[in-house]
Order: sequence, then C-alpha cells, then structure tokens
Amino acid sequence: MSNSLQRVSVRRIPGGLEQQDHLVVEEPLELVLAYSDPSNQSDDQNQCIEKTIAITMRTPGHDDVLAVGFFFTEGVISAPSDIIAISTVDNRAVVSLRSGLVPDLKLLERHFYTNSSCGVCGKTSLEALRAVAPFPVPEAPFISSAELLQALPAELLRRQGAFARTGSAHAAALFDTEGGIESVYEDVGRHNALDKLIGAAFLAGRLPLSKYGILLSGRAGFELVQKSRMAASPMLAAIGAPSGLAVDLAWESGMTLVGFLRGQSMNVYSCPSRINALTT
Repeated sequence: MSNSLQRVSVRRIPGGLEQQDHLVVEEPLELVLAYSDPSNQSDDQNQCIEKTIAITMRTPGHDDVLAVGFFFTEGVISAPSDIIAISTVDNRAVVSLRSGLVPDLKLLERHFYTNSSCGVCGKTSLEALRAVAPFPVPEAPFISSAELLQALPAELLRRQGAFARTGSAHAAALFDTEGGIESVYEDVGRHNALDKLIGAAFLAGRLPLSKYGILLSGRAGFELVQKSRMAASPMLAAIGAPSGLAVDLAWESGMTLVGFLRGQSMNVYSCPSRINALTT
C-alpha cells in the first residue's frame, strides 16, 4: 500500500460491523535551506549553513517538489539553476542553493502569510507580493469556455486516487484552454498540493505557467492565489469559495479567479473576459 495511505479498523453504524477503512497519512516535513554566506567572517568561508524555514504537515510523497514549490513561492529561488541539490530523508527536505545565493531570512520569517489570522493588512500583503513576483501575468489571451470549466471538477475527481479512498485529500492540477487536465497532485494540505504542482513545473522548466490555468479541489484563500500568482498562471478555478483578499489580489494581478465551480454554475470574481459565455 502507498505510504500516503494507512489502513485502520472502524465500527460502522448502523450495523455495528467492524470493517477496514483507509485514511490519508499526515506527517511533518521539515523544510530546510542549505547555503553558504560569503559575508560570514568565520575561519571557514565555505561553511554550509542549514536553516530550518518551516515545518508543514503533509502527505508523504513528492517531498522534493513540495519543498521546491514552497521556496519558489516564497521568493527564495527563481530558476532551477538556483538549486544544486535536493535531499529528502526522514521527513526532512533540504534544498541546497548555488554558491552566492543567500536567502533573505527576514522575508522568510513571515512565511508569506500562511496563517490566515496573521494580522498583516491587505495592502501590505499585496505590496509585498508585487515586490517579489518573478513573472508578470501575461496579457496574451488565455480563453476558456464556461462549458469546459464546468467539466473540470468531474474530471479532476476521476484523477484523485487518494481522495477516492479516503475522502480527505486536496488536489491541485493544471488545465489548458481545451479543458485537458494534467499534473494532478494530492495532499492532506491544500497549500502542499499546490506547492507540489508548482514545484514540479519549476523543476521541469515550465514556468511561467502562462498557458495553463490552475484548478483547486477546495477553496481559494489569499495564499493559494498568491502561489498561483508567483507562477504567473492567468486563471485560478476553485470548487470552493475565495476570500475577500484573494479577490483583491486576483484583480491586482490581472488573474481570472473562479469560485464555486460546481455543476452548471460558477462565480467569476475577477477578469471575466477570459471566459466565453455559455453557448445556447
């Protein structure tokens, strides 16, 4: 059985029968940066510094792309050449940076507002993101029809193996203007699923994601729009609801934000010109 799932015994009610069930695994992952600081005046100028940046509760698997996606959306790295090695051992992912690349630890201390009650005002959040986003959201057309968007949730559900067995895994996926879905990643955490998706695209040299929209199985909070904005995806579609600050960021970034993508309906919160109306 995959290390992302665990089997447990449950008592079914009504009936009282004991049966086997599957749960999605949730374990901590320590995200670590390794780098050398030329300004360090120690005797060994080439001494490697390892700094734990965050600990996230995730579903094991694809830890390398999760770490890379996290550090890219934090603004630490901007190209695959910034990385010289990735090590994932014992719930610890170490991303080693090229010589001369020293991370801005003050920036990393905020962890880019992963806590929705961080107290940072919306204006400050938007200004901070504008300062570090490596790519502009393209003005070139990324047009999708409403019909194609409405078909995405059912197709995503068919690709969610962990969710089918546990009912408790989030998913993030890329989709194109023809409604094709690819690169589906699942995780117990919605942020981790998106970090895995973006990290894999980063390592494959596919950023910016100007030709792809991003589809989320849950809601679209500010931090998920932020991560999508860092990858310069022109459209983010979510089965759940957005937050007010998420909508502000989408408008600020020129991104199309879709929420409540269910059945034959959806809400378009920003930049609706990328969606053709339903044909009659």
